Amino acid sequence: MEMTFAEKILTKYSGEKNLTPNQIVNVSPDHLLTHDNTAAIIQKIQNELEKYGIYSNIMPIIVLDHVIPAATEKTALNHKKIREFVNKFKIKNFFDVGEGICHQIVIEKGFALPSKLILGSDSHTCSYGAVGTFSTGIDRTEAASLLLTGETWLKVPNSIKINLKNQLQKGIYAKDLILKIIGDISASGANYCSVEFHGDVNKLTVEDRFTITNMGVEMGAKNSVFPVDDVTINYLNSIGISKSFYNSIYPDNNAHYIKEYDYDLSLIEPMIACPHSVDNVKPVDEIEGLEIQQCFIGTCTNGRISDLNIAAKILKGKKISKNIRLIILPASKDIYEKALNLGIIQTLLKSGAIILPPGCGPCLGAHQGALAPGEKCISTANRNFKGRMGCKDAEIYLASPATVAISAIHGRITNPKEAL
Repeated sequence: MEMTFAEKILTKYSGEKNLTPNQIVNVSPDHLLTHDNTAAIIQKIQNELEKYGIYSNIMPIIVLDHVIPAATEKTALNHKKIREFVNKFKIKNFFDVGEGICHQIVIEKGFALPSKLILGSDSHTCSYGAVGTFSTGIDRTEAASLLLTGETWLKVPNSIKINLKNQLQKGIYAKDLILKIIGDISASGANYCSVEFHGDVNKLTVEDRFTITNMGVEMGAKNSVFPVDDVTINYLNSIGISKSFYNSIYPDNNAHYIKEYDYDLSLIEPMIACPHSVDNVKPVDEIEGLEIQQCFIGTCTNGRISDLNIAAKILKGKKISKNIRLIILPASKDIYEKALNLGIIQTLLKSGAIILPPGCGPCLGAHQGALAPGEKCISTANRNFKGRMGCKDAEIYLASPATVAISAIHGRITNPKEAL
């Protein structure tokens, strides 16, 4: 029987054979990711934790990243409870305030590997498909159960195939590509599906792939994945993981896909998602000139060194508009350090940018960078829902780092091709 990537992975982890879409299987993942919500998760199972302890102290990955440094007494107390839990149960993989955004940490520290299974109590856990991992979000109750038992259930997803050909033009980025795809497929067009990318994927870096898979959930996907190729292998080598540490799983040539899409990368334009839905996508040209008050470059979607470098090249020797607040947020401490060493941070500071510690706060409106009623923000984040950045009467536009950077200079949404 010919099988898709998802069917092969879930066959491996369930021990079942001849899996079909919509079948329920029990699986034991390699890792469970949680973040600041660990406090809420462990509160659900206090009695069970006291009686039975946890299934494994190696399986959990806990990262404090959503509201850091703590903004209130309540947040500080939650962080304290998590640290106490980590110490009590000797959790091996704990990353405290300042280390980075959880999804960046999971890939950067080598937890996400080809053909592994990672579940997380965060919807953007699907990001790890950038390196050939089957990864997906689960809710807090399931995460609590996993901490105790090491096992949960998944439904075998249908699969969608997206074929890519050629390469992106200069000034066009992975963010433009994924926004175009989401605009076409819609926010629910891939509901509970495994989205596989095929074709000329070697033209996309792992950082490009991270941006694309991170936003898989914005079209409803259960997971989003690129095949393991030389680009993947070279990246893993660069973070100290040799090919001998993993095995790669590929879909069969005649596997069944419920839908198939074709994209010519050379035809992609600068794209932007308009309020208040990620699939409300238009070419930047259609809303060029719209005045904005805040620009935000960072998050788990576009907070990597290549993203910061794109912005720095555009902003070098220039100043942002006097009416603009430009917020920069590296996705991890490691990225922050690299950006400092390369002079990227200095360039951004000289342009008038504000640099925040690695974390999630502004993206979800939890901490720093909140908007006021009537304000408009152009952001590299992954969501623009009403109220997402702390104000239901503000507007959020999603775009590439290049579009955000050039817009910061002009004080209005601007096509990045002007910066070339």
